[in-house]
Order: sequence, then structure tokens, then C-alpha cells
Amino acid sequence: MHPDTHLALHHTRAAELRAQAETHRLTTEAKRPSELRARLGWTLVEVGLRLAATPRMAAAH
Repeated sequence: MHPDTHLALHHTRAAELRAQAETHRLTTEAKRPSELRARLGWTLVEVGLRLAATPRMAAAH
């Protein structure tokens, strides 16, 4: 293959890959939850874990 042809194909493929990477970056950014939502979610997980780890006292009769 002629070097100029090879270089032109390489530049075309590199541009395609950059476009795919940009599309992927924009897609994943759109799917990220907001910071507040993420903090609230992790707080609920932490509270749930604390409740699950707390030993229950048996009711004395």
C-alpha cells in the first residue's frame, strides 16, 4: 500500500475513533446521577447497613 494512502486511511480512522469517544463521553455524562442524588443514595445505604448490623433486643415478658 502506498504510504500516502495508508496515512490518509489512518487519519480517517483516527477521526472516526475520536467521534465515537466523544459520543460515548457525552452519553455516559448524561447517565450520571446528580451529586445530591448520589449522596442521598449512599446515605440511605449507610443507614440501612447500620440498621441491619444493630442487634435486636428480645422483648422481655
